[in-house]
Amino acid sequence: MKISFEQQWLEYDYNPFLLFSSSGKILSLNTEAQFLLGSTGASEIFELATSYANVTFGFKTTFLELEFGRYKFFGLTVGYENEEEIGIKLYRMPSLKLENPKPNGQLVNIYTLIDLCISTNSISTKIDFIKDFDPAIPEIITNSNNIIKILNKSYACFLQSDTIKTRVFFRVGEHIIFENEKYPIFSIEISGEKSSEKAMNELKLFSLNTNFYIDVQKGITINIPMITR
Repeated sequence: MKISFEQQWLEYDYNPFLLFSSSGKILSLNTEAQFLLGSTGASEIFELATSYANVTFGFKTTFLELEFGRYKFFGLTVGYENEEEIGIKLYRMPSLKLENPKPNGQLVNIYTLIDLCISTNSISTKIDFIKDFDPAIPEIITNSNNIIKILNKSYACFLQSDTIKTRVFFRVGEHIIFENEKYPIFSIEISGEKSSEKAMNELKLFSLNTNFYIDVQKGITINIPMITR
């Protein structure tokens, strides 16, 4: 069935939208909401909707800071016209604009660097290294020595785990601006069952002196600008 022009606006909105039933079942959601659910559960979003809903029927906007993995929001709107359905829209924080020059380096294949680091960290261990790669990431310009160091420090955080997962994915709709030029972002996410707080702190300290942007939650997400020229 062909969707209307108005429905297409909602579908391709930069901000996640979800419509729930009164029991918390998802009735509909847009593309951005599908990506968001990769970082949090539907029950958590439904709880937000019921917590910030207006006392009576209608719409209510609340400004507050929320963070779900790599997603950050500055507010939300909740609306309902009956007891059967409730909708919520979350407003994403704008992309980061940096005043410093864009990173310099050489053109490298990110998958080759990751495989090299996995090979190094798998020596004399029984850890199962699992890879989930988006094959669409092109070769990028970056400082290969720094990224190898930051990858090794990231893997060091989970060497007590039985399994370490490495995920490479494109961050849809997000970008970084260097010198008034916009660049898309991709991420390397590394996670395991057990983590070392000492190694995590060493990673955070090292990342302060690099052009990489690290999110440390249950796992480690290295956010990298996709500079190809």
